[in-house]
Amino acid sequence: MTIGTDTVTWTLSGFGDEIDTDPRIQIAVLKALGSEHIEVRSAWGTNVVDLDDDQLAALATLLSSEGMKASAVASPIGKVDVSLDADLEVARLRRIIRVAHALNTPNIRIFSFFRAEGVPVADIRDDVMTRMRLLADEAEREGVVLLHENEKDIYGDTPERVLDLVESVGSSALRLAWDSANFVQVGVTHPHDAGYAMLRPYLDYLQIKDADAASGSVVPAGQGDGQVLATLTALRDDGYTGFASLEPHLDEAHTLGGFSGPTAFGQAARAFDGLLRSIGVSTK
Repeated sequence: MTIGTDTVTWTLSGFGDEIDTDPRIQIAVLKALGSEHIEVRSAWGTNVVDLDDDQLAALATLLSSEGMKASAVASPIGKVDVSLDADLEVARLRRIIRVAHALNTPNIRIFSFFRAEGVPVADIRDDVMTRMRLLADEAEREGVVLLHENEKDIYGDTPERVLDLVESVGSSALRLAWDSANFVQVGVTHPHDAGYAMLRPYLDYLQIKDADAASGSVVPAGQGDGQVLATLTALRDDGYTGFASLEPHLDEAHTLGGFSGPTAFGQAARAFDGLLRSIGVSTK
């Protein structure tokens, strides 16, 4: 689409480990889909928080040699119970920041903590804010950006609590990644209507997946109830120029991530591309 003389173009990325455990295969599939970026959650079956120095150096060299760049490090930070020692998660973030620096990306995906079964969400608010402030302080010092994902069953899993989180912490180093499917899966049946306007000022990153409200199943973008097309259209009209990262979860999903395989990943990419073409947005 052309607005004035400017073509609307977003940068395509994807969770490499949704394709395969081997980063060479991850890169090959993403390249075949026209992407020059990858979101790194694990490599060779090892989560980013556990990569040793040799693995990290090998991954950085591989990306560079293949002409691939990291759009973000998809960390597990904040995907733990809020009752755990806050300093432990700050220490884990320091390890993740080392990964982000090595891969030359400022972007780190994070979460806002689980709670024990039966604990009301309101009861963990203050502890969550304390921990998120500590994480944001570390990010500010290190020049990285924390992208909060609205994961299921964490504090920030509904639009209202995501807004509370980002405004209460009030850090330039804490921004938002939007995930339509996760909103649907916690009962936000019209996520665009319910949350887009309030969260857009803080939204810097887009994760691409959709979900069926009745079953909770993750489906390709545009085939569920996540109002993905409405959100894409609004982002186009708002002048969004950032990343769109494929996270299909079409084969399996679990606490620390999900998997699709090359074939299903390609199906998810084609579904997303069809939506973009319908509104005149291209990717690079």
